[in-house]
Amino acid sequence: MDIRIAIITCSDTRDIARDEAGAALEGLIAGAGWTLAGHVVVRDDEDEIARAIVRAVDEAGADIVITCGGTGLSPRDVTPEATARVCPRDVPGIAEAMRAYSMTKTRRAMLSRARCMQRAGALVVNFPGSTRAATECWESIADQFEHAVKMSAGGGHGAPAAGGAARA
Repeated sequence: MDIRIAIITCSDTRDIARDEAGAALEGLIAGAGWTLAGHVVVRDDEDEIARAIVRAVDEAGADIVITCGGTGLSPRDVTPEATARVCPRDVPGIAEAMRAYSMTKTRRAMLSRARCMQRAGALVVNFPGSTRAATECWESIADQFEHAVKMSAGGGHGAPAAGGAARA
């Protein structure tokens, strides 16, 4: 199953050339055989982040948008607020799973304010900005992306899987 994933790095200090976490995510997307729908860097600004999410879903057709950065406690960390502004439906289990997995690596994971929400049929997932933390978050949830995309598109649990029969 092909999945279109967009990356939005939220940072006042990085550009696309210095976006190590975004580059690592690009590699993970390619390694999974999925399609990169876009990769941009925007300032830590709620309006800019919100507009980038809208563009990634509504214009680039991303099935999943990964924001990278802006999930901590700093006054400039506004990615969860921007996500909530343009995504009407909360998917809390994904962010909970990321935090639970990350807590096995560092207790500071409890300070994450990351969210996962839906805009139209797309998932928008807030990852932390460090390369290591973003990679760990990917490890914790990427195995659920295909099922999440299928369900978001209206596929039911009993709907035939691509190339297969319906499960009983």
